[in-house]
Amino acid sequence: MSSFSVQGKVALVTGGARGIGYETARQLHERGAWVALVDLDPNETGASAARLGDGVVALPADVTDPAAMAAVVNEIVERFGRLDVVVANAGIAPAPTTTHAMDSAEFERVLEVNALGVYRTVKPALPHIIASGGHVVVVASVYAFVNGVLLAPYAMSKAAVEQFGRALRGELAQHGASASVAYFGFIDTAMVREGFASPIAQRFEATFPGFLRKRLQPSAAAEAIANGIERRAARIIAPRRWTTYSVLRGLLNPGLDRRTERNATIQGVLRDAEQGQVLVAEVVR
Repeated sequence: MSSFSVQGKVALVTGGARGIGYETARQLHERGAWVALVDLDPNETGASAARLGDGVVALPADVTDPAAMAAVVNEIVERFGRLDVVVANAGIAPAPTTTHAMDSAEFERVLEVNALGVYRTVKPALPHIIASGGHVVVVASVYAFVNGVLLAPYAMSKAAVEQFGRALRGELAQHGASASVAYFGFIDTAMVREGFASPIAQRFEATFPGFLRKRLQPSAAAEAIANGIERRAARIIAPRRWTTYSVLRGLLNPGLDRRTERNATIQGVLRDAEQGQVLVAEVVR
C-alpha cells in the first residue's frame, strides 16, 4: 500500500488533552494536518488545543457516548470538509488488583472506555475514512499479549482493540483505506505513573525484566504513531524492544503463564493485593 502524507489532511485524536494523544496531535499538526482534539474535560482540552495553535480545535466529548462521538465527527466534517485520520487513543486503567477484589463497576468502566470507546470513535468516522482513502489508528498495548494479572479488564480491552484493528485493516483495504494497531509498553504518562504508584504495583513491576520496564516518553510514542500513519503500517510498536516478544508470543506466553502461576514472588504480590483490597472494601462497608 502506498505511503500517506498527512499534509493538508484532517485528523481526529481522542484522549488528546495530554500524554500520548496530545503529543500525537502535535506531531500531526507539525506535519501539516488539521487536528481535532477530543477529551472529557472542556477546559483542559481547550487549553491543549490553544497551545498547539491555529488549525487545532477542541471538541470535548465522552468516547463512550455514541451520539456525542457522531456529533464530533459531524462537526469536524462541517468545519473542515473532510476527515482523513482517526487516532482512537483514549483509555483508562484500573487500580491494580485481582478480579476477585476489583469493584465490578470499575472493571466494566475500563472495558467500556477502552474497547467500546474505541469502536464508538471509529464507527461514525468510517464513511469519511473510506471516502478519503484515509487511515485509522487504534491504540492497544503490550497488554494485548502479556499476562494481565492485576489489570485484567485493561488487558481484556487491549486484546479486543488489537482484534478490532486487525479486522479493520482487512475490511478497509478494498476501499484503499487502512488501519494500524499501536502497541505501547510502559510510557511515562500520568496513567502509568498513577497506576504504578502503589507499593503493590511497584512490587509487581519489579518482577518484569529491567529492559522491559524502562519508560518511553509520550513524544516518542506519538512520533511512532505519526510515522506509522504515513507508512500505513499494520503494527506500531514502541519501545521497539517489545517487537520480539510480540512476534514470539505464541511460544513465550505458555511458559510465562506457568511462571505467573508458580513464582512465589508473583503469587505473594497477588495475594497481598487481593487481601489488601478486600480489607479496604470491608472497612468501607
